[in-house]
Amino acid sequence: MAKARPIPELGEDDAFAAAAAKIVATRARELADEAAGVLDVDDIERVHDMRVATRRLRAALEVFEPCFSKRRFRATLKEVKALADALGERRDRDVTIAALTDFESEIGAPDRPGIRNLTERLRHEQAKANEGLAPYVTRARVTALRERLDELVAEAEGTIPATSSVSPTGVPGPREGSDVGTVRPVPEAPTDPDVRAVTNGGEPR
Repeated sequence: MAKARPIPELGEDDAFAAAAAKIVATRARELADEAAGVLDVDDIERVHDMRVATRRLRAALEVFEPCFSKRRFRATLKEVKALADALGERRDRDVTIAALTDFESEIGAPDRPGIRNLTERLRHEQAKANEGLAPYVTRARVTALRERLDELVAEAEGTIPATSSVSPTGVPGPREGSDVGTVRPVPEAPTDPDVRAVTNGGEPR
């Protein structure tokens, strides 16, 4: 499993929103970097590493939800969850195939054909799961997700207002009067136990 990156310049005196910006920015970079080669079924750890990156990112987003406008947060989290689900479908088959391959080497020859048949069936499911994952890890899709995350970071930093009509990526923002401008009250300091997971690389739930 890829080790979580440290959060640059994160201090215990940081405001909640400032911590949100730093942590989400780092977890977003991790996710984007793990996308390379993720469809290679001969290196199943790539899927595992990207899946772990999505879990870390999701945990960070959910911990710092109050820092973001509702609609932008929900759209981004929905995309992260969809990516995680697609990665999970591939990962389930990867793990089972690896386990069956090891098991086949330990049993007697008369029992091996049945294990091989099951493995072949799972390889077919693995291929289908890879087809389902492919649209989520194209360069364009990963870049678009990264841009969504950058907008959330900019909101937390205060460099763009939550009611901005044009995002930093040039995509039209919400119409005036939408609920995107409603940013919920922000606590003074992160106290949720999951903050430790997203800041120090511990495994989020």
